[in-house]
Amino acid sequence: MSAAIWSGTVNSDWIVPGALAVLVALALLVLLVTVRDRRRVAAELAATRVEAAELRAKVDALALQSAVTDRPPAEFVITDIDRADRVPATRIEGRLFADIVLRETVVKAAAAAAGVRRALSPEVRNRVRFEMKREVKRARKERKQELKQARRELHARQRARLGEDAA
Repeated sequence: MSAAIWSGTVNSDWIVPGALAVLVALALLVLLVTVRDRRRVAAELAATRVEAAELRAKVDALALQSAVTDRPPAEFVITDIDRADRVPATRIEGRLFADIVLRETVVKAAAAAAGVRRALSPEVRNRVRFEMKREVKRARKERKQELKQARRELHARQRARLGEDAA
């Protein structure tokens, strides 16, 4: 038999068992790869479950800790009105009071002057002029369209009346 293989001729008796052996080897290889992958996935799943359990324990501990130390939220007070620990008002000298009022008035006046100065700047006036022109054009165009539509409706009514009178 081996002489036939070495001589260059193939014995047909060995083709089927050889192909079968190759198929069995491939099947074993696929089986080994599948088993190895399943073991790896199972190990990763177990590790993930352990990690999830640890995280749940941490969350439960934090929830318990926050429930124990939970106190009402701090109030954010903008003014001192209705505060129990407020300092009683002290009398302010006349000069200090005048200085405070004058500073506040000057700050408000400066802010108003800056606003007026900005509102009267050439850029703002040009922008307002441009927007006004655009609005006037839009309104004019809209009125023309409304007038055309009204004329069409009037002519349609007149044609309808003439049709009724002729009938």
